[in-house]
Amino acid sequence: MKFLFDLFPIILFFIAYKMYDIYVATAVAIAAAFVQTGLFWLKNRRFEKMHLITLGILVVFGGLTLILRDPVFIKWKPTVVNWLFGATFMGSRFIGDKTLVERMMSHAITAPVAVWQRINWAWVIFFISMGILNIYVAYNYSEAAWVNFKLFGMMGLTLVFVFGQAFYLSRYMEAEEEPK
Repeated sequence: MKFLFDLFPIILFFIAYKMYDIYVATAVAIAAAFVQTGLFWLKNRRFEKMHLITLGILVVFGGLTLILRDPVFIKWKPTVVNWLFGATFMGSRFIGDKTLVERMMSHAITAPVAVWQRINWAWVIFFISMGILNIYVAYNYSEAAWVNFKLFGMMGLTLVFVFGQAFYLSRYMEAEEEPK
């Protein structure tokens, strides 16, 4: 359910684009991101960093798209988000003893430091590559193709990457002992 909640603005953007145009879709995505952030706060009495970052970038790039009537800004938004995440994962190597991936997953998996560093670098490369791929699609294909890629292509590639990472890390997952 959290997965769908996190995709709420993207899904509404896609639906609004199919029904109207890029400008209506952008306005809908901005409104949906505000609703998403507000609902999360009402339920948990805290903000999720990813929602706030996405909201801020969406307001800036979506706002520029609406004010200047130029869809290039909203097309850059996924690239900026991916590159920020890539930079965050890269920077995590220099802050504290653990990479960001290890901080997020070490409660479930015990792996050598070298494995965590490889996985962290894989995420850095993935996010940078996704940003580049988004720009490639935005500038070399139609707006409609980019919108489809934004929802289905980026989500599909992310799922493939996550499953590949899970497969790679599966050898480090400890089997639960059965009760005697």
